[in-house]
Amino acid sequence: MKNIIKISLVSACIGLALSSCQSDLTSLNDDPKHPSILPSDNLLATALYQSSYYMDNPSVNFNNYRFFTQQWAETQYPDETQYNLVTRNQPRNHFNRMYVYSINNLKQAKVNLVKEVEPDENVRINKLATLEIEEIFIWENIVDTYGDVPYSEAFKPDEILTPKYDDAKTIYLDLIKRIDAVTATIKPAATGYGDLVYGGNMTKWKKFANSIKLRLGINLADVDPALSKTTVESAIASGVISSDDDAYKFKYDGGTFSNPVFDNLVASNRNDFLPSELTINTMSSLSDPRMDVWFTKVGGVYKGGVFGELNDPYTNFSQLSSYFRSATAASNLFSYAEVAFLKAEAAARGYSAGGTAAELYAIAVNESMRENGVSATIADAYVLAHPYNPANWKQSIGVQAWIAMFNKGFASWNFTRRLDYPILVNPPKSNLSSVPYRMPYSDQEYVLNGDNVKAAGTKIGGDKATTKLFWDKN
Repeated sequence: MKNIIKISLVSACIGLALSSCQSDLTSLNDDPKHPSILPSDNLLATALYQSSYYMDNPSVNFNNYRFFTQQWAETQYPDETQYNLVTRNQPRNHFNRMYVYSINNLKQAKVNLVKEVEPDENVRINKLATLEIEEIFIWENIVDTYGDVPYSEAFKPDEILTPKYDDAKTIYLDLIKRIDAVTATIKPAATGYGDLVYGGNMTKWKKFANSIKLRLGINLADVDPALSKTTVESAIASGVISSDDDAYKFKYDGGTFSNPVFDNLVASNRNDFLPSELTINTMSSLSDPRMDVWFTKVGGVYKGGVFGELNDPYTNFSQLSSYFRSATAASNLFSYAEVAFLKAEAAARGYSAGGTAAELYAIAVNESMRENGVSATIADAYVLAHPYNPANWKQSIGVQAWIAMFNKGFASWNFTRRLDYPILVNPPKSNLSSVPYRMPYSDQEYVLNGDNVKAAGTKIGGDKATTKLFWDKN
């Protein structure tokens, strides 16, 4: 039938301009319900969902951040708390989710955006900025998870099938450069995409971008203090996340898409996870009021699971409360509390951070309390009882940030690796010689990109979970 219609149209076009005929014929094959080019906002939505869900996912099959920081223990299957990263292929699974399902969609969205009709050029600029900032955010996660990774030669399938692994610090420098470039293009008075994080509010996207820059800058503190200082101070001066309303939160509807912690604690119908003994004992020693929000009691007391061991039966231990069991809870992947702790650390290191280390420490702790439903009066009393200690600021900030980042695994892991507090002890049955400092490379890379991944492993000192990242010097 379609061929008959085309013949009729060709006959009708006799005597008309060829270009006009060609346009009519081409438009005939357009299906408005099934576009040949996927809209860039659909690709952005997919990338936002994939990156947020799998950065935040507590499943034993993916990032394992909550086990790397020893905040969660396991019940019947302790492999992950014994640092077995082979059986379930976690390095491969996280690598693929970030590269294939997340960044790849953003790259394609940038291409498709060029072809889309957008009458307002400022809106188009903002949409491109949103795609760029989200891509930078995912790159930061990848680099701080693995170290050296494919970057400059990645996503060029027509040219390079086996991309080289770029030096992690070189990637850091490029990400900082990209943040400066993209934030300069943002048109705050215009909107962007109606995205599921900021709803097109470009002032908030800009604050988020500067907060990524702040995180990158702080991570550089022990390996390049001068660059760290200028990067951090520039980020803060340009404007970072300054309230919970600015935080990077991916929102779930609870139906089609539900929170990954809910999926693992409730929808799975499994009882696999508990707060660890380290978490319970640390918070108990501080009389931390967030325990009443986060955990249940057993026989009137809090009891954590032993990290790296079986903790069965489940009912013998404190459990994660209903606070973590909402299908619609957002994945809060860059909180205001985290930014406040980063600023407190910056001040402790002698950087200009908009306040003293003690002031910013108090703001950070108070914000974590507020975020978790603790009253201001109780929060103030807690800070008074546990003030900032300039003589051991790494312990002060490190322990409190670790507590505040409970259920924010990746953020918590950055703090523990950089500040070395709280002190994490390798469990007796560990498969590793120490706690993990990075995720090993994907096993698939040894099949598909063998020479380059082997060279990268050699360069960084061995493709092992116990090899420290370039910035993790102390």
